[in-house]
Amino acid sequence: MSPSIRKNVASTVLLIVLSLSLLLSGCSSKQASNQVTPKELTLPEIEAQARQEGQLVSLGMPDSWANYKANFAEISSKYGLKHVDTDMSSAEAISKIEAEKDKPSADMTDIGITFAPVAVAKGITLPYKASHWAELPNWAKDPDGNWTVAYTGTISFLTNKKLVKNPPKSWDDILKGSYKVAVGDVTREAQAQAAVLAVAMANGGDEKNIQPGLDFFAKLAQQKRISLVDPLIANIEKGEVEVALVWDFNALNYADQLGRDNFDIAIPAEGSLTTGYALIINKYAPHPNAAKVAVEYLLSDEGQLNYARGFAKPIRSNITIPDDVKAKMLPAEEYKNAKSVQDYTTWGATAKQLPQLWQEKVLISMQ
Repeated sequence: MSPSIRKNVASTVLLIVLSLSLLLSGCSSKQASNQVTPKELTLPEIEAQARQEGQLVSLGMPDSWANYKANFAEISSKYGLKHVDTDMSSAEAISKIEAEKDKPSADMTDIGITFAPVAVAKGITLPYKASHWAELPNWAKDPDGNWTVAYTGTISFLTNKKLVKNPPKSWDDILKGSYKVAVGDVTREAQAQAAVLAVAMANGGDEKNIQPGLDFFAKLAQQKRISLVDPLIANIEKGEVEVALVWDFNALNYADQLGRDNFDIAIPAEGSLTTGYALIINKYAPHPNAAKVAVEYLLSDEGQLNYARGFAKPIRSNITIPDDVKAKMLPAEEYKNAKSVQDYTTWGATAKQLPQLWQEKVLISMQ
């Protein structure tokens, strides 16, 4: 082959390679563009797709918690969704979503606010800002929409009057008592961890210094007075719980179902903790639009009132609570010494250390 022919062949091959390269590059850019900037759906479009999905799977949002029974019944009816929930702790919900990301089963969860940054850090949240986003206080929502607080609760005492003659009204009363106290699993439950912070705050501590709370429970442990029974309604009904440290909405709900006259409910006199639970949509949700309309409903007037009927405080301050619902709640003066978390970043960091501190400072005293 002559040099001129070889030169022509080489030029032709080069042109073909360059053309293919440009073609593939164009396709790749187009695909990347489609992935980065998907079409943002309107609310009517989200609702339409939710109806097509036809199902909603939640974690840690059982019927007995904050009136989710009524809320999910109405969500299911309004959007034609079949709802299924599996009850579990905040830590368990995060672990399940993360473990199943390659084959997801759950669409959403409701976790203690201190666990919300953990979920974000693990990359398992699907950002969504509902219609009432602007009405929520800044502390109650992630700036990017990864989580949204829908209601709040305050740590309270629930006492079975059939088992305890003098129900405690203060943390000091508990230390002087002879009954066992059920707090739940501090290593994984937001409610139990909040109880530790509540005691700490009532005794001079804060989000960074929970030592007063650990000292309190260490004393109870030394007295062999920490109950290993979970303060769930089934265990309370069976008479296995004398005094429980639970959210006020749980205490009021359990007593309402089991007979209000049989229980005493009090917010600790020295002080307590008020904080919220965060709604999170699974980044890998099989039914993402069903989860979005659920969040929309839970933050709507109707959804917020359902929380109130379940004794939880709606996060939206512009919700008018009917007098008959107010009458079933604790008097406002009970909450005069209850405090809110001032620094959730600090409390989140402290909460991560709490499981180990609980083992080292409290459980060891029970041995």
